[in-house]
Amino acid sequence: MPDPSTRTRLAAVVYNPVKVDLEALRRVVAAEETAAGWAETRWIETSEEDPGGGAAREALDAGARLVIAAGGDGTVRAVAEVVAGTDASLGLLPAGTGNLLARNLDLTLDDMEHAIRTAFRGRDRAIDTGWIEARREDGSVSNQLFLVMAGIGLDAKMLAGTDEGLKAKVGWLAYVGALARALRDSNRIAMRYSVDGHRTRQVHAHTVIIGNCGTLTADILLLPDAVIDDGVFDIVFFRPSSVIGWLQVFRKVLWENGVLRRIRGGDRFLTGDIDALHYLRGGHLTVKLSAPEEIELDGDPMGRVTAFRARVERGALRVRVPAE
Repeated sequence: MPDPSTRTRLAAVVYNPVKVDLEALRRVVAAEETAAGWAETRWIETSEEDPGGGAAREALDAGARLVIAAGGDGTVRAVAEVVAGTDASLGLLPAGTGNLLARNLDLTLDDMEHAIRTAFRGRDRAIDTGWIEARREDGSVSNQLFLVMAGIGLDAKMLAGTDEGLKAKVGWLAYVGALARALRDSNRIAMRYSVDGHRTRQVHAHTVIIGNCGTLTADILLLPDAVIDDGVFDIVFFRPSSVIGWLQVFRKVLWENGVLRRIRGGDRFLTGDIDALHYLRGGHLTVKLSAPEEIELDGDPMGRVTAFRARVERGALRVRVPAE
């Protein structure tokens, strides 16, 4: 029997109409809200002008205790930016290409019923959020949340060069052409950086990734030591200087992290650190670039920046996960 105290609880679904089967989703939500004894769910659609932030604010203003983000990584990030730091919880219905947060929380990716049941009848898990305060080419400053990873360099250029129409048709395969184009760009980025206020250092790198957690699309484990609720970032600089260096990177990320670390006894075959990958950890990262570069947050290109500060807010967001 549903707990009578839950009958006044209100949930809201913030959904991307392009990503979800709305009719099927409404049926599942209606069944689960009834079974859990919640009030009738509020439905709010995203748009090109509002990818989810305004909808999430509307949901909270209406008294929602649970906001379910039904869409891709962009929808999840926009909703989480508003829900973080409040008393409300975030539910996830993964419906995008990457579904990065759901992957890193080991949530169901292709089972609508299970995802919605988890939202209504699961438990809260407090996770960290990352914030990027970035200075743009025109001197303006933005402050935006990310949940999985932020990056400049190769990955940001790849995402900026991906055709959205093709991505909608073939999913992650659309990134292949953009990656090939980005790899042909041999420019390394000159930058100065500081971690947790320590001495400023200078480095040349193809890519910098700031990770709140470690797994990418296609289940690639980029940051093997990253934990989503430990209060620190895992940071990696890609700095290969030759084809051999890139081969070392691919071996480390795809074979050692992706395969050996996931099989019993595989850690015996791990090699040591390589110059082409430089790992750091910290709660704050400050970067000043020698020239404007593309930046991405959770797989979404966010334009060009000249400098940025990244910081962790520990346990700032409560996400619904299975009760078991």
